[in-house]
Amino acid sequence: MNGLGHMIEALSAAQGARPALIHGGRVMTYGELAVLSRRAAGGLGKIGIRRGDRVAFWLPNLPAYVVLLVACARIGAVAVAVNTRFRASEVGDIVGRSGAKAIVLWPDFLGIPFRDILADVDPAALARVQALIVYGEDDGGAGGGPHQPLPLPHARRIAYETLIGAEPVAGDGNGADAFAIFTTSGTTKAPKFVLHRQRSIVDHARDVADGFGYVRPATVLLQALPLCGVFGFCQAMSGLASGAAMHMMPAFDAGQAVDILQRERITQMNGADDMFMRMFAAAKGTRPFPHLRFCGFAAFARTPAEMVAEGEARGVRFVGLYGMSEIQALFARWSEDLPPERRAQGGGVPVSPAASVRVRDPDSGRLLGAGAPGELEVKGPSLMAEYFGDAQATAAAFTDDGYLRTGDLGELVEGGGFLFHTRIGDVLRLGGFLVSPAEIEAHLQTHAAVEVAQVVGVTTSAGPRAVAFVTLKAGAEFDETALQAHCRRAMAAYKVPVRVIPLGDFPTTPSANGPKIQRARLREMAARAMAT
Repeated sequence: MNGLGHMIEALSAAQGARPALIHGGRVMTYGELAVLSRRAAGGLGKIGIRRGDRVAFWLPNLPAYVVLLVACARIGAVAVAVNTRFRASEVGDIVGRSGAKAIVLWPDFLGIPFRDILADVDPAALARVQALIVYGEDDGGAGGGPHQPLPLPHARRIAYETLIGAEPVAGDGNGADAFAIFTTSGTTKAPKFVLHRQRSIVDHARDVADGFGYVRPATVLLQALPLCGVFGFCQAMSGLASGAAMHMMPAFDAGQAVDILQRERITQMNGADDMFMRMFAAAKGTRPFPHLRFCGFAAFARTPAEMVAEGEARGVRFVGLYGMSEIQALFARWSEDLPPERRAQGGGVPVSPAASVRVRDPDSGRLLGAGAPGELEVKGPSLMAEYFGDAQATAAAFTDDGYLRTGDLGELVEGGGFLFHTRIGDVLRLGGFLVSPAEIEAHLQTHAAVEVAQVVGVTTSAGPRAVAFVTLKAGAEFDETALQAHCRRAMAAYKVPVRVIPLGDFPTTPSANGPKIQRARLREMAARAMAT
């Protein structure tokens, strides 16, 4: 079977009284999670949700989110992740293209205008929605009370509390059933829908639980990463697989996170660079989190080396990771016992012994050995089933022997593991060679004046060249010539930025895991700068 419901039932039988999910001072045990998910499955069936039907989860981190995930797994329904930050066009696209039959939401969460957003969605995108499952904490689950109706008059409205009061079902789900849809990050066209089956989710969760040490005694996790993103989702699933306790944060607040970490003696968490830097700013003392064993991190706005150095100074051991929606987050990690400069690098050793990684030259198609950069191709039990509704994209994503073409530039490492450099679309071809912008960025940041650097490519009359953007440290003065000379002293001439441009802040886009720097926008800015 290998379904998620089966996994929860096994945990309930072995340690039913152990805390599973903690929120707002309330503790849900593994036994209660098993019971409530069976009842919620019954409630979903009562409102017409069947195997293969899609349910849109427009909900923050809550125990109810996990209960409903397991409930969907029990009846073979598919959970579609929707970020609570999304607005009308994004919600309409995801709900409409996925054909969601129900939407789960908390209308009063953080004052976000969920009602107005739904009202602005193209009615055609919501035509197949038959039910709104409404969560609430101050109104008995009614989500705003009878005087605040939700749009979609054609859809049945049911409170979450009513749903979990239904007669339970006995199903445990099936590993072959479609289960979770995540959206890829898209900027110029609609995102693809990454579909995973229950088997890939459960198998990967167990591999992460082992590989990250969540199975160790007294493991307690902080679930601050949102469940709507694959980064947070995979941490939560692996936490469940290990039988650990998880403290859930519906919205990230650095001060609250620091309080939970210290009071609850959190041993494990993963997060984005911005999240950790805000926590460091809010925490007192040089070693504020003595119980943390290590933290996996993703660098979206800062360099990995900067993150690891800050962690070393504050007593937090950061390790580089690798993952993506198509193979799930936490696919690979470096050991916490490695030196800081190694742990700062993206990539790692796959957590699954059944996974494999290889590197292919993007020009010749030849497979490469250790130390030679090319496109990463991966295979293993965590692989997606397909791009939902897009057979052509699915076929293009896989090699004939079943490896996923990641679109990432990386290289194999002698002795095992691999390095991730950058997206193939971001890689620079300078002087006839493939160059990772991260190499130039890292060197620029060794200059005393530079806080953060970002490097993009631009086409000039002399061929492709690098353009750097930098933010400066407090009190530092900008000197473009000095920064170019700093690069020229340490690297090949073709890597030296043809321009270095100062910025007050980098353009960013909010995401489920934190703000991401808009490299496409930087490329546009670089082109304009060269033109003038």
